[in-house]
Amino acid sequence: MSESSSIHTAPSLADQIEDLLPQTQCTKCGYPACRPYAEAIAEGSASYNQCPPGGEEGVKRLATLLGKPVIPLNPVHGFERARPVAVIDESACIGCTLCIQACPVDAIVGAAKQMHTVIPALCTGCDLCVPPCPVDCIAMLPVTADKTGWAAWSQEQADAARVRHDSRTLRLQREKTENDARLAAKAAAKLKELDSESALSAEEKTEKERKRAIIQAAIERARIQKEQAANKPPESTS
Repeated sequence: MSESSSIHTAPSLADQIEDLLPQTQCTKCGYPACRPYAEAIAEGSASYNQCPPGGEEGVKRLATLLGKPVIPLNPVHGFERARPVAVIDESACIGCTLCIQACPVDAIVGAAKQMHTVIPALCTGCDLCVPPCPVDCIAMLPVTADKTGWAAWSQEQADAARVRHDSRTLRLQREKTENDARLAAKAAAKLKELDSESALSAEEKTEKERKRAIIQAAIERARIQKEQAANKPPESTS
């Protein structure tokens, strides 16, 4: 084995912090997911006591890593509690799919205008599916009795939740890129159609130029977004 193939990049501080987070992706810390919160702690713009799902034990783990004192969980971000699981009242569900779109770990299954259901083993108890439900048919039910924080959650569950979250993020990025490409192709076809028109009045030519400008601007935006997506470094899945 060559020397280069045996060299492994040491995990960054953000990587090490992320490894200690419960990966519920609940956003209670004030960040859109666990990774951005880990990065904020690493750069010093966020404190290490903002994760309610991790609770007191989570603060201790982060404090040990960072060489800092153990401090209380900041109540601004919530309180340590028994881990809940989302439960959908299937008789009231209207199949709007808003809860599916909100779930950060793909723990809800269903289709448009059909009943949805939660897969309990995959639910992280993040609460994110509750606010968007237009018929208030989702309840968060505690399932760990008096066990809270890391006592109610295992490292194996955290690792699995991270994998599902990262897979979902990549899928959504891919779907957006593919949709942007379809729209750009449609716009290009419309532009070609406009170019092929002849014998237009002055008013029609003005309208055609207006449409051309709109379409060209849309194509340019799609091109820029595609370049930005291609140049964006992949999110850590460590």
